[in-house]
Amino acid sequence: MASTDFKEQSYSAHEQHYKGNEKVFRRLENKNSIDFWRHERMYKTLTPFIQTKQDKWLTVGDGVGTDAYWLQSQGLDVVASDISDVVLTEAQKRGYINTFSKENAEQLSYGDDSFDYIFCKEAYHHFPRPYIALYDMLRVASKAVILIEPEDIGIQMPLIIFLKNILDRFSPNLINKVWKNRFSFESVGNFVYKVSEREFEKVAMGINLPCVAFKGINDYYTTQLDLSQPTTNKKILNKVKAKISKRNLLCKLGIIPYELKTCVIFKTMPTQVVKESMEAEGYKFVEMAKNPYL
Repeated sequence: MASTDFKEQSYSAHEQHYKGNEKVFRRLENKNSIDFWRHERMYKTLTPFIQTKQDKWLTVGDGVGTDAYWLQSQGLDVVASDISDVVLTEAQKRGYINTFSKENAEQLSYGDDSFDYIFCKEAYHHFPRPYIALYDMLRVASKAVILIEPEDIGIQMPLIIFLKNILDRFSPNLINKVWKNRFSFESVGNFVYKVSEREFEKVAMGINLPCVAFKGINDYYTTQLDLSQPTTNKKILNKVKAKISKRNLLCKLGIIPYELKTCVIFKTMPTQVVKESMEAEGYKFVEMAKNPYL
């Protein structure tokens, strides 16, 4: 009973999150900002999947409509959705998005295979029961579900795994001294549910899906810099780029994992054109083993 009560409390807190916030449209109003540039870097990992303009997209957890706005700018048919429709209603009035729907990610109101792609950017880690939401997104998508989420270093970073295995012999809490954000929460009230490649492989294998794909990406956010400044402010932009470049180098050397990852769970095998585009974009494409018994 307590878990059910918490789930309702969590979704209620997220539904109220943007109410009364006059700054919610700042990113959309200032498309030349460093902040917009940061997020567009993430959106561009979708390039392999936006070549067919006839595809229908649904964004999930798209609080302000920024995800749908960018996809629309690529000429796509998009419905924005979120647990709250307060800001999306205003976003439509201001002309940022065409269509929206108030949706709980765990119980989408659409029928099976209603959209070609479902896109969920930095919202999955807010969900109190993310696996339930993921399975419902897979139900409603016909081609793939695409998520951009923070990586779980407790699974993706070998050094952390090694240290945890050693320290657990003495106390399961010792690793917390090294892994500072093992139990991290955000001000809106959610545990930050970070992801790993392996868990999505298991989801795909469990329900006999054909393949998954992954692409790492690094970002840099700090309150110490005014990221609302335009990209013409080279002093700030170059600082952000330098931080990203440094992390990119460490990732390429295999020392640390990427901060974020675009994760694609396919319901049908992608076309050769999509595969080649993914390869050009640096995606890792993994075909699932066939279940020999079913």
